[in-house]
Amino acid sequence: MNKMLNKTILFLLVITVFSCKTESNSSAKTSNDTPFDAKVDSLMNLMTLQEKIGQTVMYSGSGTITGPTVNTNFRTYIKEANVGAMLNVYSTKATRDLQKLAVEETRLGIPLLFGYDVIHGFKTIFPINLGLAASWDLEDIEKGSRIAAEEASAVGIHWTFAPMVDISRDPRWGRISEGAGEDVYLGSEIAKAYVKGFQGDDLSKTNTILACAKHFVGYGAAQAGRDYHTVNMGMDELRNVYLPPFEAAVDAGVETFMTAFNELNGVPATANKFLYRDILRDEWGFNGFVVTDYTAINELVEHGFAENEKHATELAIKAGIDQDMMSSANRLYLEELVNEGKVDEALINDACRRILLAKFKLGLFDDPYRYIDEQREKDVIYKPEFLEAARKSAAMCSVLLKNNDKTLPLDKNQTIALIGPLVKDKENILGNWGAAGDRTGKAISVYEGVQEYLADSKVAFAKGCEIEGDDTSGFTKAINAAKTADKVVMVMGEDYDMSGEAASRTNIKLPGKQTDLIKAIRKAVPKKQIVLVLMNGRPLDLSEEDTLADAILETWFPGTSGGYGVADVLFGAYNPSAKLPVTFPRTLGQVPIYYNMKNTGRPIPDHDPHEDYKSHYLDAPNTPLYPFGHGLSYTTFEYSDVELSSETIGFSDTLTATATITNTGDYDGYEIAQLYVHDKVGSITRPVKELKGFQKIFLKKGESKTVSFKLTAKDLEFYNLEEFRVEPGEFEIAIKGTSDFDFEHSFTLE
Repeated sequence: MNKMLNKTILFLLVITVFSCKTESNSSAKTSNDTPFDAKVDSLMNLMTLQEKIGQTVMYSGSGTITGPTVNTNFRTYIKEANVGAMLNVYSTKATRDLQKLAVEETRLGIPLLFGYDVIHGFKTIFPINLGLAASWDLEDIEKGSRIAAEEASAVGIHWTFAPMVDISRDPRWGRISEGAGEDVYLGSEIAKAYVKGFQGDDLSKTNTILACAKHFVGYGAAQAGRDYHTVNMGMDELRNVYLPPFEAAVDAGVETFMTAFNELNGVPATANKFLYRDILRDEWGFNGFVVTDYTAINELVEHGFAENEKHATELAIKAGIDQDMMSSANRLYLEELVNEGKVDEALINDACRRILLAKFKLGLFDDPYRYIDEQREKDVIYKPEFLEAARKSAAMCSVLLKNNDKTLPLDKNQTIALIGPLVKDKENILGNWGAAGDRTGKAISVYEGVQEYLADSKVAFAKGCEIEGDDTSGFTKAINAAKTADKVVMVMGEDYDMSGEAASRTNIKLPGKQTDLIKAIRKAVPKKQIVLVLMNGRPLDLSEEDTLADAILETWFPGTSGGYGVADVLFGAYNPSAKLPVTFPRTLGQVPIYYNMKNTGRPIPDHDPHEDYKSHYLDAPNTPLYPFGHGLSYTTFEYSDVELSSETIGFSDTLTATATITNTGDYDGYEIAQLYVHDKVGSITRPVKELKGFQKIFLKKGESKTVSFKLTAKDLEFYNLEEFRVEPGEFEIAIKGTSDFDFEHSFTLE
């Protein structure tokens, strides 16, 4: 009976409203008038209040644990039409099974949305997001998320909880690994690339998935770098630093948003009307839907903002939250709140409408099973071209932090000692949020990557020590291996669980006895060159390692094909081009440290950095160990002939800045040219430097190219505590290969 009724209702929906097979690429920012609105209204006219509330409820399957354990009888709730979406269900069998419950065993047969944390890959895992940001390659980032969508959609996933676009300047925070680092401009451009990659240009295609901008907002600024902790910041910092990447995602057409766990200036994000109604909807015009993070509604009670879970439910729906992930709050309390007159049913209608609209855009009402395709799953999972793309990405994301005396690239005619706990590792190399990636079978270790270049007879391996722990019994074998080789390559870093959600650290040095092992090797073979290859999810304090190693290659956690990609860099098949998207401090005591800080009234003078009564430390320089934008190459680049189209521009003019870049070294390679400006005087103080553009160019050895950047008055806009505005005055400008420079040119806006 139910099946016949479902078919009748769906048929009525089709004939009631004009039937059309339109492209559903209308962005969530401009979806007030879509081809599906009338269909959504027709369906909602058939729905009870309980069924509408059901669309606002999400539960987790058992595929992956991504939050506190919550016992839910979700199969029963699905059959009662009390669930609109599921997360952590990611096989064709599992998604088909649950979709069948929703479509064939409920009164209206409304299909489920299936969401999953497809963060930096689904099966084919790319470098962690902080690593992807280090490529500064928007095309590669978009391609990686496109591949992730191809694989995930084939098993019935419709929605990813990515990209995370939180700005973060604190390496203690574990989730810094999941974002694009510290810079507003770079983070905003990367946010757009992810959205385009996941969603494509037509959501009705079965190889696209909904993207989700998270976590709105300020999550990356948690006090002391402790996950879920309090955030307090002024409106200038919120508007100028933390909000722009989210607005960029809206401009790119992102379909969903996720709430943040933190409070912002005393109001938890999940109950923050100012964020979701005033800014997101009214100011930015976002018309997609907002989902909470895992159990975030319940947590309003722990925050001390809600009296109980029922009160929390009321606060969340009034703030503009559409879907409840795992709290059960909407299912348990919304209908009661409406009946008591505490919640207007119109708020539930709005939330339900936005969720249904997403399902129509995905084509789920045409065919609820259209994404579940066993043959396509076999065809796309781990496609050779996907694995090759991940290999190239791993190379593109590896940052050469140091390379004294041309230690790298390695010579294939030499013998190499491969030492360290991560040399043969396959499990950690995928990093945190490894999704459905294979940490044992498919992952390629650095050892396997090196084997493509060197015969086993030229490789001496010793683990030396574990990532953590005090055991030094392996030191002797490692020292002996180093003595037999021409060069030493040490592969070290963190366990993948040391970064990511709920993985904050107060110590950002290499864990365990790894640094002691480097010291032992250096003492044993003082004249041999040592290469340190790092795998980690955050900036580390490498102050000791910098004095011990001749070369340091930051590979982050490079993903499924990471071992191949890292070896490509080590042996020079790929000339490193990546640049840091985040500052590496000299010591934890400098944190937070970032390139676009503001000056004090007592900056350190260049002529005397030790002058007293200035803003400095007694025991360390102000400068970082490795600055934002830093990254070496096997070749060298020279910047010259910087020219401005005018020394003065008006508010409607465009300034063109050009520079000549010459490859002055011995290798062909890519360089990332970075455009910086400094607003010298403002109605509120401005950062000492701000990134305003970048270009990645390829230069053969000896070749020169001219890069050109355009700036308008709009690019110089900022929020001054009252409004967004552009102010006249003098601006310094530079085109460089790093943020560590002194300005030499300027222009005036008048």
